[in-house]
Amino acid sequence: MEPLIPRHIRLTSHPRGTGQGKIPLHWGAASAAERGPVVASPAEPHFRNAIGSYAGAYGLYRALAVATHALAPDHRPDLTDTAPAAPIGPHLPWADPAKIVSLDPWGHLVGEVFADHMRAGVDARPTIAVTRAHIDLPEIRARILTGDIVPDGKVVLDRGQVRVTKAAIDPVWHLPGLAERFGVDEHALRRTLFEETGGMFTELVTRPDLEVLLPPIGGMTVYLFGDVEKLADPDTVIACRVHDECNGSDVFGSDICTCRPYLVHGVDVCVATAQQGGVGIVVYNRKEGRALGEVTKFLVYNARKRQAGGDRADTYFHRTECVAGVQDMRFQELMPDVFHWLGVKRIDRWVSMSNMKHGALTAQGIEVVEQVPIPDRLVPADAQVEMAAKIAAGYFAPAGPPGAARLRRTKGRSLDA
Repeated sequence: MEPLIPRHIRLTSHPRGTGQGKIPLHWGAASAAERGPVVASPAEPHFRNAIGSYAGAYGLYRALAVATHALAPDHRPDLTDTAPAAPIGPHLPWADPAKIVSLDPWGHLVGEVFADHMRAGVDARPTIAVTRAHIDLPEIRARILTGDIVPDGKVVLDRGQVRVTKAAIDPVWHLPGLAERFGVDEHALRRTLFEETGGMFTELVTRPDLEVLLPPIGGMTVYLFGDVEKLADPDTVIACRVHDECNGSDVFGSDICTCRPYLVHGVDVCVATAQQGGVGIVVYNRKEGRALGEVTKFLVYNARKRQAGGDRADTYFHRTECVAGVQDMRFQELMPDVFHWLGVKRIDRWVSMSNMKHGALTAQGIEVVEQVPIPDRLVPADAQVEMAAKIAAGYFAPAGPPGAARLRRTKGRSLDA
């Protein structure tokens, strides 16, 4: 492949030469036509109206593909037959700039609602994709064998698989809305994002006219159980599990935490709700190790298990702070955006014990009817430390928080056990 990269370096830090013909973007406008597409393609900088590039964390792999001549830098995706496999929206919150600040609500409809822009040569790309699939979990198969789940041929198939509609969502941040959501000055937010990423995006501090950032971080996947079109019906019973990534437990079954058991329990509740005529929602966020990262998480594991007195519930959060400086960086304030995108105003069965998630959801006007804890029988022995510490810190528990004596007694196994 012949290299197509120009000899001169294109700076994007100032409007001259880039962004001169940028597409107007009015976040929170009442319609797609008024809002305009998010344009973040590096191939045509004069049309760009956003900072960053498409594909979230995978944008760097695209750069490697271009650098090694595996991909032509001017390649454009052929969006034929890529339209959403199920209808989602538009919903009223899409036209409220304060409701959705961390994703593009029109991101799955780019090929349809911005077709005129694309025919005119604008390289606009989807930041959301919606498809259908079957998922196959051994825990669900076990529940079928015990008769706790009965295949119905619609939600649960006779061979044990579960039908789902799933949506992959890349982050798209509206910086003024993000600053307002967190209660910080927008200029201070932009400068901190610029400095703490080693100056990755100069436009953050030189281009106040660009209000949208596509950050190079992981996004989320939404799994929908049941009839997606029922989400718009206020009488639909909705169950939901919002789950933050834990590769060690979710994929490999590590027993130091409750992540996979709680995720599967959420799927179980969602399946039951869908079979009863409601809709189940599992939101899977790429926020490994409370968004501290897996390296930090493993360092904390070592610190917890090597400290004097062993892995104890009463020092659970302290050891995290010693390594990371904070207990948690998931910033659940952004989590409700996906429910505004789905048009959800009420969740009947909230499969989570997290007070932070619950508080963030209700602060955005979404009602939670019932909070569903993980059953005690599903908590692994080594995860008792995590569970006791979180309940003591304010997590929801029907039996109330553990006393100081129980916290001291609750210990995990050693590294060598």
